[in-house]
Amino acid sequence: MTNTKKKKEAMLEALEKSLGVVTNAAKAAGIHRDTHYNWIRKDEDYKAKVEELQEVALDFAESSLYKQIRDGNVTATIFYLKTRGKKRGYVERQEISQVGETKIVVEPLSESALKAIEDIIADA
Repeated sequence: MTNTKKKKEAMLEALEKSLGVVTNAAKAAGIHRDTHYNWIRKDEDYKAKVEELQEVALDFAESSLYKQIRDGNVTATIFYLKTRGKKRGYVERQEISQVGETKIVVEPLSESALKAIEDIIADA
């Protein structure tokens, strides 16, 4: 087994243990985090394994959320309804109504404003 392959396996194991936190996993695997992202760009198999681990971490978080809901955690219940219950109307939104006519007036910049912009551009 090549050294790179061993490092990739170590990184995947560390990602699983850290629930996908790249900085912690890279440190545990003894690689730089940029190496991990390079592997994702260049190695489709590695990328697929990382994506699978991300799904496992998401499953873990959802399980934790469901447990909190079962335990009566109101905040967890509200969060769930806002994110998963939108079709049933559990969504926050702001409604703004306008009465009367709206006019948009566009005026040319003053000479001093134009000069200030020209000075900024010239100094850049």
